[in-house]
Amino acid sequence: MNPGKRLLRWASGIMLVLGTGHLSLLALIAWEDITGWLDRGMWAAVPLVLTDGGAVQTVESLQNDVIFWGGPGSFAVPLILLGCLTWHLAGRGVAVPAGLGWGLATWCALGGVLLVPSPFFAGVIPGALIILAAQRKG
Repeated sequence: MNPGKRLLRWASGIMLVLGTGHLSLLALIAWEDITGWLDRGMWAAVPLVLTDGGAVQTVESLQNDVIFWGGPGSFAVPLILLGCLTWHLAGRGVAVPAGLGWGLATWCALGGVLLVPSPFFAGVIPGALIILAAQRKG
């Protein structure tokens, strides 16, 4: 296995662990709220409420929004998909662009600074691995 492929496989594995870990942890913490979405219907996760701005949100609706945007509405699902794509491309010997690594590393570093404490900084590692793999390929 060439070094670039190994770096990309490590990057994709880290992305998969971060994304699935994020969703799994949320499922463990908020299982009752998530199953409540199924009981109330598909649109119960983040109901669309058009108001004139005078309506006050309840604690339950805010908690519901936080759980949605912290779980299936977060970057966890795209991170899992990006990890799968990177794994697939590495297996075929296709180089992943360094710009993707820079974007991921920058986004995770900025997210880590804005949302402290959080494991956002762990996403810098696969970004750096993608950058290194691209440099070795080119």
